[in-house]
Formats: sequence, C-alpha cells, structure tokens
Amino acid sequence: MSGKPKFAVFASGSGSNFKAIHDAIEAGQLSGTIALVVTDKPEAFIVERARIAGIETLAIKPSSFSSKEAYEQEVLQKLTELEVEWIILAGYMRLIGNVLLEAYPSRIINIHPSLLPSFPGKDAIGQAMEHGVKVTGVTVHYVDAGMDTGPILAQAAVEVVDGNREQTEERIHAVEHELYTKTLQELWSR
Repeated sequence: MSGKPKFAVFASGSGSNFKAIHDAIEAGQLSGTIALVVTDKPEAFIVERARIAGIETLAIKPSSFSSKEAYEQEVLQKLTELEVEWIILAGYMRLIGNVLLEAYPSRIINIHPSLLPSFPGKDAIGQAMEHGVKVTGVTVHYVDAGMDTGPILAQAAVEVVDGNREQTEERIHAVEHELYTKTLQELWSR
C-alpha cells in the first residue's frame, strides 16, 4: 500500500506516542493523516494533545454503553464516517473486540513495551524489572483477538537500568517513538 493512509490513533493516557506520530507526519518522516483520536478516558491528556494538534477526538467511556459491542459500534460509525483506513493503538488499554477486528482485518497495529511474547498485558516494564531481566524492549505488532499475541512487525531491544524503573521507561519511550513511526512508514510504503 502506498500513498497517504488515513488513520485513527487510539490512546488511554498521555498520548506521547500520538505526539511522536503527529510530529513525524509534520516533519515529513511519516506519510499519512491522523483523522481521529479515540480515547476511552475523556479526562486523559491525549484529549488536550489532539486539541492542540487540531485533530478531532472521540472521547467516550465504554461504561456508558450496554456492551463492548455497542461501544465499538459507536466508534466504528465514526471511523466509517471519516473514512479511516487503519487503527493505530498508542497506549490504548482495552482489548479490541470483534466489531473492530472484523471491520479492520490486518489493519490494526499496536506498540507494546516488551519483546513479545515476553511480558504481555499491563505493566510490561514492571514485569520485566520484577523478573530481573537485563534487556527488554519494544514490539510493534498486528492486533488480533488475544492480548499482545498478533504477528510481530518489528522489535527493538532496550537495556534495563538496574533498579531504576524511571530511566528504563524513558529509554523504552524513546525507542517506541522512533520504532513506531519507522515501522508504520515501512508498512505503508509496501
């Protein structure tokens, strides 16, 4: 796929990966258009980052809906309206369900702060430190119905700073921001 894909960024937190992706587009390092930011946490800082960037945001709580399917149908309706081609997860702390998986087969990408299959799920950095590993990393992968189980697109190793979670997190975030945009550009240039 070549050209400038239209995509949505899904996030639940501060949106540092969103910012890195947006900055890469602005700098001409990544082709594409962020058509929408989706968050399940209306109070998350990602909402402010999207506002500053002038990008439309859909900020709705899943608990406001009768089911996960109903929530995803609402999201899908907006994605369809905006002709979104890809979903990019950037710290989105919810498993993607069948509604979106079926609507976007092999077009949902995630970044995870470990060398999968090691340390899937929440607090991967904490899991790595608890296990005493010397090297962890970052994985960019397709999303499937499992938790961080989709086919891997790219990985990069990150050395763990003994006993210093904050420094380890900083290293991981720096690698995430570079690897995600590079991997997306390679994927969209195929």
